[in-house]
Amino acid sequence: MLDTPDEYQEIRAAVRDLCSQFPDAYFRQIDAQRGYPEAFVDALIGAGWLSAMIPEEYGGSGLGLTAASVIMEEINRSGGNAAAVHGQMYNMGTLLRSGSRAQKEKYLPDIAAGKLRIQAMAVTEPGAGTDTTRIKTSAVKKDGRYVVNGQKVWISRVQHSDLMVLLARTTPRAEVTKTSAGMSIFIVDLQQAIGNGLRVQPIANMVNHETNELFFDNLEIPEENLIGEEGRGFRYILDGLNAERALIAAECIGDGYWFVERASRYARERVVFDRPIGQNQGVQFPIADAFIEVEAANLMRFKACALFDAQQPCGAAANMAKYLAAKASWEAANVCLQTHGGFGFATEYDIERKFRETRLYQVAPISTNLIFSYVAEHLLGLPRSF
Repeated sequence: MLDTPDEYQEIRAAVRDLCSQFPDAYFRQIDAQRGYPEAFVDALIGAGWLSAMIPEEYGGSGLGLTAASVIMEEINRSGGNAAAVHGQMYNMGTLLRSGSRAQKEKYLPDIAAGKLRIQAMAVTEPGAGTDTTRIKTSAVKKDGRYVVNGQKVWISRVQHSDLMVLLARTTPRAEVTKTSAGMSIFIVDLQQAIGNGLRVQPIANMVNHETNELFFDNLEIPEENLIGEEGRGFRYILDGLNAERALIAAECIGDGYWFVERASRYARERVVFDRPIGQNQGVQFPIADAFIEVEAANLMRFKACALFDAQQPCGAAANMAKYLAAKASWEAANVCLQTHGGFGFATEYDIERKFRETRLYQVAPISTNLIFSYVAEHLLGLPRSF
């Protein structure tokens, strides 16, 4: 069933109610303008949804990743695009799990109150891609601060965030015994950094997804902005990356249900040759197939989130959830577009917009082939392929 009740019905109903105030026409206009849904984001912040994972002692709701994933799912299922806000959720996990008490007390109350946004994470570099151990951006400690030089790419929501999580090398790769060692993570105050050692260059792209290239030229970061221990940043950042994959899986689930619901409705209502097109097996079978795939992916999403919330290893489940959900949403998108025929290409139906948005997740935040490599090596014991 498309609406099988679960333990998150109150959250689902509340998020759907908020999203109903921002109908398709709102997101259609934002997309046409290549804008950012500020009013929608402000409404989410005001309702406390983006502080869901912050403990109650800091002003949040104290919910886990599973509940956060339901929020992201419902945004996409309602026709929106949670990519505008999902960074707040997975960046939160990095700060919550690895940040110091002082850092939590400094930042979390203001994030929970909507005074600060932590929407950006800077990891990827042009010369490294998904081979994170080869990043070259350096952070050299000097007189109680770190001086950062280097470059990042595909860093999203920088213009709509106050804080950014940055991964940089504090020990050159050639000087470490393990390639994943020698990297550290920092909290960057973007309001202070931009124009003072940090230059931001937007990247135009197929989707209305605000993303950028970053250039660091002797950017100074206070020593107290180091998260955790120096040199252990790669391990810390994995928490954020696993949370990101699980959340994006949930967004794809939301997209998948949206496409299935739209295709089913149109197939029931559209009459050609004196019969609804949904009466034809050639139309209804692909929709049914898409629904089955979304339902199956949904189960893996919940498994990944449950493992994360239990602080159990979840890398494999998070990767597989992301793969299955992205694949299911993309197949559902194709089915929905095909069901609508030419009307699917008209912007007023919103299918082409959602079609473009969900296509992104075949590539980001990790490509399908890298997930295959991970599963082959870590679960099947096959030789490392790269």
